Amino acid sequence: MGLDDRAALQVLRDAFDPASPDLVRRFYTHWFALDSSVRELFPPEMDSQRAAFAHALHWVYGELVAQRADEPVAFLAQLGRDHRKYGVLPAQYETLRRALYATMRGHVGDAWTDAVSRAAEQSLNLITGVMSGAADSEEGPAWWDGTVVEHARVSRDLAVVRLRLDRPLQYHAGQYVNVHVPQCPHRWRYLSPAIPPDPDGRIEFHVRVVPGGLVSNAIVSETRPGDRWRLAGPHGALRVDRDGGDVLMVAGSTGLAPLRALILDLSRYAQNPRVHLFFGARYFCELYDLRTLWQVAAQNPWLSVSPVTEYNRDPPWAADYPDVSPPRGLHVRQSGRLPEVVTNYGGWGDRQILICGGPAMVRATKAALIAKGAPPERIRHDPLSR
Repeated sequence: MGLDDRAALQVLRDAFDPASPDLVRRFYTHWFALDSSVRELFPPEMDSQRAAFAHALHWVYGELVAQRADEPVAFLAQLGRDHRKYGVLPAQYETLRRALYATMRGHVGDAWTDAVSRAAEQSLNLITGVMSGAADSEEGPAWWDGTVVEHARVSRDLAVVRLRLDRPLQYHAGQYVNVHVPQCPHRWRYLSPAIPPDPDGRIEFHVRVVPGGLVSNAIVSETRPGDRWRLAGPHGALRVDRDGGDVLMVAGSTGLAPLRALILDLSRYAQNPRVHLFFGARYFCELYDLRTLWQVAAQNPWLSVSPVTEYNRDPPWAADYPDVSPPRGLHVRQSGRLPEVVTNYGGWGDRQILICGGPAMVRATKAALIAKGAPPERIRHDPLSR
């Protein structure tokens, strides 16, 4: 039985309840005691790591219960390739397997039958085997190092950071990468490049402070030219099908970055589908890249841009930052909540729809579009828990 025993796998899936992280907390305590070398791979604060691990295993076991192996195997292989950036050793996958097995057995208690034991052993062999095998077989670099060449504070809580990598990073416009900054050891965060891949290794990120976020605060407030960053490989499948019809893009704040990269990539072609971009922020002064968007739109008639702000007036602190006003020609700014402004034009059901921004904004915009008649399968966005 083992991986064919849905009832046994269901017991294991239920053990990884994301709302009750006791199992995962005890697992890490057990693993660090069993193999002290792995503790230095993780940041001092483990809450987000534990939550992500619980969600990942809950999903993997859910897919195994449903007897769907293809997506979990692909996910685990990518996870193994990603973990090369941490310097994970093959022996550490073995101690992970042992610690996880022992912790699961203790957590399940009386429900731990011979069938559950076989399912646990075979599933953990699958999880660690796929991860370590994918890591061993990957021939590309585990990471890319680069130097910050420019840091521009474009608003009170927003910065544009430009780097030159030691070697070019291959990614598709619209993807995101994992980033490590020197101010926050052992903490990696996902950021979306705001330009297409560059053969000279140039790359650009737009970062807004997340309340309580150590990494985003360090990038916006403390990053300086000369800092050395480390990037890991790309993820995501956000893209524009040039043969798939016209496009609606909705960007909230720095959610503009991946859509900007896609627009700049499209500008290489003489003919494109029509693209209408709604770019939203709280205040007009936070629409930090309107000048670039105007320049692209002025040269490419397929692009239309609608700036949207929640408030009609800028705050007093706006005077301390660059004026974002574009020359005449860009669409007139509109006021209101971004989902409402977008859906005032209709359901956009005939468009390819791409939404980027904070999780709450993405959910609200997606729900508003579906309520207006947009087919859910035509709406794309990055994972909200990345």
